[in-house]
Amino acid sequence: MTQPTPEFTVHRSVDEIRAADWDACAIPETADGGPARDPFVSHAFLQALETSGSVGPGTGWTPRPVSLRAGGRVVAVAPLYIKTHSQGEYVFDHAWANAFERAGGAYYPKLQVAVPFTPVTGRRLLTLPGFETTGRAALVQGMEQLASQNGLSSLHLTFCTEDEVRAGRDMGLLHRTGQQFHWENKDYTDFDAFLADLSSRKRKAIRRERRDANGFGGRIVALTGDDLRPEHWDAFWQFYQSTGARKWGTPYLSRAFFDLLHRRMRDSVLLVLAMRDGRPMAGALNLIGRETLFGRYWGCTEHHPFLHFELCYYRAIDFAIKHRLSRVEAGAQGAHKIARGYLPVTTHSLHWIAGPGFRGAVARFLEEERAAVEDANEYLAELGPFKRGG
Repeated sequence: MTQPTPEFTVHRSVDEIRAADWDACAIPETADGGPARDPFVSHAFLQALETSGSVGPGTGWTPRPVSLRAGGRVVAVAPLYIKTHSQGEYVFDHAWANAFERAGGAYYPKLQVAVPFTPVTGRRLLTLPGFETTGRAALVQGMEQLASQNGLSSLHLTFCTEDEVRAGRDMGLLHRTGQQFHWENKDYTDFDAFLADLSSRKRKAIRRERRDANGFGGRIVALTGDDLRPEHWDAFWQFYQSTGARKWGTPYLSRAFFDLLHRRMRDSVLLVLAMRDGRPMAGALNLIGRETLFGRYWGCTEHHPFLHFELCYYRAIDFAIKHRLSRVEAGAQGAHKIARGYLPVTTHSLHWIAGPGFRGAVARFLEEERAAVEDANEYLAELGPFKRGG
């Protein structure tokens, strides 16, 4: 059966697309009443970023979500932004921007298909089931035309899936790889079963870290859904501000974003807090997917040895095992995660460059970079804590 030719539309906000239409493309698996595989591409999450002012005027992230309509319905969408800098992306192209501008070009503004401030792999070309091939092709073609017609330097799809990479390469997009560290659940019954997979030395080290971390003089709680209270978010906002100022200079997310996250998505939130005398003094924020626990932010008002590892890594593993999740993704970078059972994985992005000369230079760089990432991941995997042959 021939599918109708879709109509490509650029919007000024996700609010211009009905939430039901967006989510039917972005998180179709929720039709069975279960959780989203990737809560970050949901209408609620992206709308919270806009409504809270975390993206929009003055942020360098101007929302321009796109949609395809065919046969009277929305068949595909993508979270597109106009970017005037490269902050909050976690796929670093500052060197590209410098080279482009040294050659007399204007690298910014550029187009970015991404979930802002969220280095989590997921679909970026969001289609109704059955429209994957035509929907992806029409979205990419429409966004390339949008960039060309407006004289923009480039289009970037970051933290996309391997299926999208295969489709994108067939469309002529450039492929870039990166590195993260994820924990995989091998049907463990509890944390001790995970530890049994490790070498004796690593097993003892983790037990010592957990013992020391839990000796801070309080207790650790894991909260989700209606157990979350306004005072928990007040405390976490302090943690987030402290960490954000240290890492980025200015925190990306506004205070209002966390209120909206609580209001609209609290059942998808796991907040792990270290409490003493009834008050939080450290915390880690996670989002819960259908198969994955996504670690996002951490912060504290006091430093205690190994408490960061306990809240961010070990309690995440505990939760994943208890709830039969397949993996924990603990955010960007961090080779220190290897000793805690988080092994290197390859991440992917796709890129369209307007100028053929610059495109050729980027293509050559990416070929060398992909080989280097592959070598690094193979080497680092050998340093993992697991028993040899296990």
